[in-house]
Amino acid sequence: AAQAEGLQVAWIELKRNGGSNVFRVFIEREEGSASLADCERLTRRLGLLLDVEDPIDSAYVLEVSTPGLDRPLRNEGDYERFAGRLARVKTKTPLEGRRRFVGRLGGLRSGAVVIDDEELGEVVVPLPQVDSARLEVEFGRPAARGQSSHASQSSQSNQSRKSRNSRKRA
Repeated sequence: AAQAEGLQVAWIELKRNGGSNVFRVFIEREEGSASLADCERLTRRLGLLLDVEDPIDSAYVLEVSTPGLDRPLRNEGDYERFAGRLARVKTKTPLEGRRRFVGRLGGLRSGAVVIDDEELGEVVVPLPQVDSARLEVEFGRPAARGQSSHASQSSQSNQSRKSRNSRKRA
């Protein structure tokens, strides 16, 4: 459904939130952030598809959103795509005496994330050592490739409620 709209699925989640399940789909465009209209169109299209296919056996809320300005970096492609952007990387164990690094991403080198840390200079973090990583929000700086410069478009969310019969709620 996303491809038909010219979109890419960045990742999906199915999580329990309070008393209900939330099915989240995070979308983007290769050339930048998806718009609110993109989220709305995909919500309608995906909602219809999910109604027909019925892959989730309980009630849930469908949310379609963009990853946001401070998007997580989740795979090797993200580190390459956002090279040059300011990011925060947290490691599983200390590296050079620290677990948190903030600086410009230098992409990947031999299976490791390269970051030009603001205090230490170049730090090379093996991918298996990365606990979490995300872009930092930068205002007043031109967007790097793959990102929209419009903050208002980057964290829109559109929700669609999906009701199920009582048999599935029990």
